[in-house]
Amino acid sequence: MIIVNDIIKAIESVAPLNWQESYDNAGLQVGGRFQSVSGVVVCLDVTEAVVDEAISMGYNLIVSHHPLLFKGLKSITGNSYVERIVIKAIQHNIAIYAAHTNLDNAPEGVSYRMARKLGLTSIRVLDPLCGRLIKLVTYVPSTHVESVRSALFEAGAGHIGNYDKCSFGQEGTGTFRAGTYANPYCGTIGEFHREQETRLEVIVPIHVQEAVIDALKRSHPYEEPAFDLIPLSNRWEQVGSGVVGALPEPVDEVLVLEKLKEIFKTGCVKHSPLHNRKISRIALCGGAGASLITKAVIAGADMFVTGEIRYHDYFEFESHILLAEIGHYESEQYTKEIFCEIIQKKFPTFAIHSTQVDTNPINYL
Repeated sequence: MIIVNDIIKAIESVAPLNWQESYDNAGLQVGGRFQSVSGVVVCLDVTEAVVDEAISMGYNLIVSHHPLLFKGLKSITGNSYVERIVIKAIQHNIAIYAAHTNLDNAPEGVSYRMARKLGLTSIRVLDPLCGRLIKLVTYVPSTHVESVRSALFEAGAGHIGNYDKCSFGQEGTGTFRAGTYANPYCGTIGEFHREQETRLEVIVPIHVQEAVIDALKRSHPYEEPAFDLIPLSNRWEQVGSGVVGALPEPVDEVLVLEKLKEIFKTGCVKHSPLHNRKISRIALCGGAGASLITKAVIAGADMFVTGEIRYHDYFEFESHILLAEIGHYESEQYTKEIFCEIIQKKFPTFAIHSTQVDTNPINYL
């Protein structure tokens, strides 16, 4: 039996809630974590039509990109579409979960998917997150350092960029004296003891901190293992907003705009003035990503593509970079593919349905 929490764990293994922005409200919105799941409907937005689709299929979990609940509800009377959805979901025992900016910031997340659709290479994060890593320093008897190191790696420590199992060790001498009620692994109660130890250092993402500490305590031979958790201000180059990548070869501006319109199936592509330039590097951000335009310019991008751009941004940046606005929904529509791939990878035979409801509230004449 698969429960809601199983699906949540699969998604958050790729896009931990710790990666969401401060204004966001990703996570479980409606329903219980431990109810069994008959099937999953994935969508960009939760609308009444999407809930009806889930009911008609007999599926009781909806996974969306945009949270249904961004702010608190003071009453649930059915006066708004959000209230009506909450009522109907509860009546039909349907759970609703959202992965929003945490999925935007994830490696191979929303902006990455946009870049893949355009065929970009050498893709990297445009605005990496900071303050999401710590350094764990611990001291292990030299005879046990390999087993402890392995346990920390298994729990999620030791990743640096495209490398894993990264650590540093330095030999030294530890000292201690066991108290009356201690149960020392080595040494004698009441006597000063010296032990050859290894100072072991690993990088730990904050979202797996507790699991790593638990692994340390379980694998360390000491009754009271000493360890330090050191906050890092390093940018996490693999996690963050937007991406920038390269086309296989330079392409005319108009051809790139036409390709955007085709791939993202948008009613129109708004863009800044053309300057008869070739486009080699493109920066992208799903949704409302205009705040990243400056970073795209600094990254050397010839073009910036996002879902929404402010009017005055077109004036400010028209001589620096080609801006292309393809629509919020259009820029994030392939998020549904990401959800399906995550769930199917973990549960290959489980029932999952990408909604057939067009939830885009914007129409083109």
